[in-house]
Amino acid sequence: MVEDVLSVAQAWKNEGRKVALATVVATWGSSPRPAGSQLVVDEDGRMQGSVSGGCIEGAVVKEARDCMEGAPPRLLEFGVSNEQAWEVGLACGGTVKVYVEALT
Repeated sequence: MVEDVLSVAQAWKNEGRKVALATVVATWGSSPRPAGSQLVVDEDGRMQGSVSGGCIEGAVVKEARDCMEGAPPRLLEFGVSNEQAWEVGLACGGTVKVYVEALT
């Protein structure tokens, strides 16, 4: 799936779209997606791939859109002890770290 996501990201960039990439860089305990999983997002909110099976994607997409608008890359952390994790639906018992960056 990684190659497909990166190919989509490249194609979207070639079309002149703003693009951001989110990558799971670490997991602890139970997590919905393994390290290396990726999600690409364009400026219109189109997505390909997954970093969580859906439970934290909304928060990740928000950060990706911020990066496309000039915010610096961010390392996000979601886990069951994190109040935000419950808000976004990550109740799987683990922790997920996701790096989000705009592709220039």
